[in-house]
Amino acid sequence: MSSIYTILLLILSNVFMTFAWYGHLRLQQTGVSSNWPLLYVILFSWAIAFFEYCCQVPANRIGFEGNGGPYSLVQLKVIQEAVSLCVFVVVARLIFTNQSLQWNHLLAFVFIVAAVYLVFMK
Repeated sequence: MSSIYTILLLILSNVFMTFAWYGHLRLQQTGVSSNWPLLYVILFSWAIAFFEYCCQVPANRIGFEGNGGPYSLVQLKVIQEAVSLCVFVVVARLIFTNQSLQWNHLLAFVFIVAAVYLVFMK
């Protein structure tokens, strides 16, 4: 059960992370934040990133084998990166509709999935 909680928390964490890192760009495109000073944009992103950490830290604690979880440190990191890219693709397609995936992006994702497979090999 800890593996499921870990993955779900990582997904939620990455949703917050993606909005913290790229949401301000969308706000700028819509004109909401186009006149904000950089400091306000940073504070806005940090406010969102707080919730990322509220999910990320428990995910790592629950999932880490040193705490009774099923994953090694390397496995946690590779899972997080794969989840991050999957969440990014979904958010980018929903929020930044003018962005498209190219063949090389898809190939890069295949390599990331291969990395996840390799890190779990015994």
